[in-house]
Amino acid sequence: MLRRGNITLWNDEKGFGFITPNAGGKQLFFHIKSCSPHNRRPAINQSITYSLSVDKQGRPCAVKVILPDNDRAPEIKKKEGGLSVIGAACFLGVVCFSVFTAKIPIMILALYLGASLITFIVYALDKSAARKGAWRTSENTLHLLSLIGGWPGAFMAQQKLRHKSRKQPFRLIFWITVLVNCGAFTWLFTSTGTATLQSFVHDNSGLLHFISKTLTH
Repeated sequence: MLRRGNITLWNDEKGFGFITPNAGGKQLFFHIKSCSPHNRRPAINQSITYSLSVDKQGRPCAVKVILPDNDRAPEIKKKEGGLSVIGAACFLGVVCFSVFTAKIPIMILALYLGASLITFIVYALDKSAARKGAWRTSENTLHLLSLIGGWPGAFMAQQKLRHKSRKQPFRLIFWITVLVNCGAFTWLFTSTGTATLQSFVHDNSGLLHFISKTLTH
């Protein structure tokens, strides 16, 4: 027997939530595996239909949860996420071109690639910790990694791992770190930025030679 209700709580990272029945009564637990269509994601305040069942402990739960067909938000967010990844890839392309034309030293490219790889790994570990209920990486750490140049890797992790891609307060600060980092990168092409960078390169020529040798062999 199909029943109706509204999703009143949803944890996208862990893939479960609670439904409040329209007929009244206690909230019912449900898992993402019970939802259809499978290409959609549940969201708070969605009106859905479901069947009543019980879990292994004999507690009431919702199964065969049918998400509304007119909800296009998940698909829109997926497209936006794809554009973000493309934008990050284009940015890295600009960095590579700038290195190729000797506008910036190879150390800058190494910074972005290294920070992005580390950021992706940290996101993956945090995703695994969220599922296991283990110790989590602080959001400040994730933002710091994005700020120093790991934001392309963060974009990849958010879309590929579906982690930290919907929490709005986090997303707002994340976008601020992206804009600040891109602003700093753009500053490198100004007269002041170029002079500062050249001074840094001169003072650290040995380190830059080591990085260049490592990346080319």
